[in-house]
Amino acid sequence: MKELLKKILLFTFCLFISASALAKKPVYHYVHIETDKGNCLLKLYNATPKHRDNFVKLVREGFYEDLMFHRVIENFMVQGGDPDSKFAAQMQELGEGGPDYTLAAEIQDTLIHKKGAIGAARDNNPAKRSSASQFYLVQGHVFTQPALDSLEQFRLKGEKLTPLQRETYSTIGGTPHLDNNYTVFGELIEGLEIIDKIASMETDRRDRPVEDVRMKMKVLSRREALNLEREQAGLPAKNGAITKFFDLFSSPNY
Repeated sequence: MKELLKKILLFTFCLFISASALAKKPVYHYVHIETDKGNCLLKLYNATPKHRDNFVKLVREGFYEDLMFHRVIENFMVQGGDPDSKFAAQMQELGEGGPDYTLAAEIQDTLIHKKGAIGAARDNNPAKRSSASQFYLVQGHVFTQPALDSLEQFRLKGEKLTPLQRETYSTIGGTPHLDNNYTVFGELIEGLEIIDKIASMETDRRDRPVEDVRMKMKVLSRREALNLEREQAGLPAKNGAITKFFDLFSSPNY
């Protein structure tokens, strides 16, 4: 009887070790954003870990549930994340709310304000520290090369755009004048058209949409993210019985 018990315990231990070894982590964190104008999927950059981890934490806590996109400027961006917007009255001025901390800037030359990028809003401060919760999704527009030349000369005060910036802003579009001033910490990989729908809405004199646009967010689970990355690589998703069994031994979060 003791030998049988030992074998069962050994088998269970080996099974647990195997499951732990198979608990592969996704490369990125992903956030599903549901809005009144449609849904989109956000990929968070690993190169901005403070902003990534803070955003994931707030989403998992339900912080963004039913908040509004409270500031919308067509051909520029749509902004949300002010907790005061959850129960805001019509015409109420918004944009000052948020947790009682800020985030150190994680600005990088290669993380630019292309269309679909998510950036951290902030007030005017010399360290360029970010708001803990308010963010914007870039719409912008496509630039011609002469327009980029003009931007360099007049708006960027002679600072030269990189080849990456020129290629991106002349094809995908965006808001190049924000580069190196605000932290970009992710990008939409699905649902770019949602930005256009929100950005085209009628707004009041404070750029708040006349019709409220609310959001709900969910961080993809480990398995959902792994399957998404498999599909992106041209591989089939794993949802079989064996996969589900081993997933029982792994946290859905990562």
